[in-house]
Amino acid sequence: MALNKQMQASVKSAQNRAPLATGRCCARLLRCSSRWMAGAGLVGAFLIILSIQFFWFHASDSSSEQQVEPGIFYRNDKFAEIPWSIHVVRVERNRPDFNFVTTKAKDTVLGLSTLTDQIKLIPRQAGTPKVAINGDFYKTERERYPGDPRGLLIIRGELVSGPIDRACLWFDKEGQPHMTNVISQLRVTWPDGQGTPIGLNEDPAGNTSVLFTPRLGRSTGTSNRVDLVLERDGDAPWLPLRVGEHYTARVREIKQGGNALLATDIMVLSVNNQVMNRSAKIEPGTVLKISTATIPDLQGAYTAIGGGPSLLRNGKVAPIKKVSDPRAAMAYSERSLFERHPRSAIGWNDKNFYFVEVDGRQKNLSMGMTLAELSDFTCLSSAVRTVLIWTAVVPRPCG
Repeated sequence: MALNKQMQASVKSAQNRAPLATGRCCARLLRCSSRWMAGAGLVGAFLIILSIQFFWFHASDSSSEQQVEPGIFYRNDKFAEIPWSIHVVRVERNRPDFNFVTTKAKDTVLGLSTLTDQIKLIPRQAGTPKVAINGDFYKTERERYPGDPRGLLIIRGELVSGPIDRACLWFDKEGQPHMTNVISQLRVTWPDGQGTPIGLNEDPAGNTSVLFTPRLGRSTGTSNRVDLVLERDGDAPWLPLRVGEHYTARVREIKQGGNALLATDIMVLSVNNQVMNRSAKIEPGTVLKISTATIPDLQGAYTAIGGGPSLLRNGKVAPIKKVSDPRAAMAYSERSLFERHPRSAIGWNDKNFYFVEVDGRQKNLSMGMTLAELSDFTCLSSAVRTVLIWTAVVPRPCG
């Protein structure tokens, strides 16, 4: 049966309850009530945490949408012939007491934890958790720096992870959502005026220079490198790190071999020996310039999270292109785009946000979807105009 006919066929919805997985989860997109604030926390009455596990919602015997509370609606679509089980939460955009925020496991770049544990880290004054959906890709426990988001992450205004050239969801100063590729322009400028691109809170393997902030954890975890311990220079802006800003840092200490300790008032710039040798003479007291610029300019963005690829733009399906290199096509990151897997996605139109989670790898419940199938589902079912995809592994340790 063609996909669009399957979508239009009668479907059987969940019985009694519609739970999602309860495994550990990665960076979360959250929605909370209150005004935008720089710094820690939001003040308001609600906090809608968008993570792969929706809270328990009662589902009726039909696939009709149910109002969970004013402004929030839920449905569970089931297609027995495939099978598929798809959870959809719709949030009206006319609720001024709702805003989006993000979380991170253990409140650090490194680490994996359950959704429940992540919720506990949210300040009580920030509001009440409502809905959660898994966001972005991350490094697994089998890799160095497990839990490290692979793309952009801004938590309550703090730049935690830098962007890669993939689609991101970010909110501007007015709280309006955007889905664009964001290109990193993060760089350090040495005393001689030369500049070097830098990564942020990530595995330095393959990078000449990486900036680490206290969000990473206890220490940089580097080896066979030179860690430049940086302190604030005078009254210049400092931590927490913000996107689209310029910082002046003074070298406090040079730690040969790497793995410098991190503290609340310092950053560490880790460089390889080649960078250290060709840069102007660096010693304690040397002043460096650091830029957190991006294209487009995200200055003032309070919330952002990576993901991709985009599925819909302006109501039209965005084609998913296959790579031409056969060897590259066999990599999991490429072939998984065209295989059925658990999925999570966020989309919106002028009136609503939509949060979609597709169960997968469960033979009798749901096989998961390809990206093309998910594109068709979101296009046919919700009049969504813009959709960003994440791949949710259910259940799965996440950062």
